[in-house]
Amino acid sequence: MTVRTALISCTALALAGLAVPAQAEGLGAEGNYARANGRWGAELGAGYAVDFAGFSLTPGAGVYLRDGGTAAYGRVEAAYQIPMSLRIGIGARISGEEPRVYGTVAMPVLPRVAVKGNVGDRYVSVGLTVGY
Repeated sequence: MTVRTALISCTALALAGLAVPAQAEGLGAEGNYARANGRWGAELGAGYAVDFAGFSLTPGAGVYLRDGGTAAYGRVEAAYQIPMSLRIGIGARISGEEPRVYGTVAMPVLPRVAVKGNVGDRYVSVGLTVGY
């Protein structure tokens, strides 16, 4: 998978997510270019955020596309939204042999669209989230 393909996929995901209905508050999708399990690829996932007083808990799942193959993954993130600024938190990604703990930060660029990055032990990703 090339960087160009990953960027096109993330852009398409973001544009499709702009049509998420208002009543689907908490639902979200994301597309990332990631290095996980020793290889680069694209992550396409979805989740549901439960918010309370600036804090959120977001379980989710998706597929990791790399080298012509796919692998499923699950994740859960706990984050805090700094008012009118960044969302920061921690997460755990479950795929392969063991869970990977990572830090996460997201910066809004449009309403309900954010640029997001994750960094952890043998895991790094950057991409877009839509919704949440």
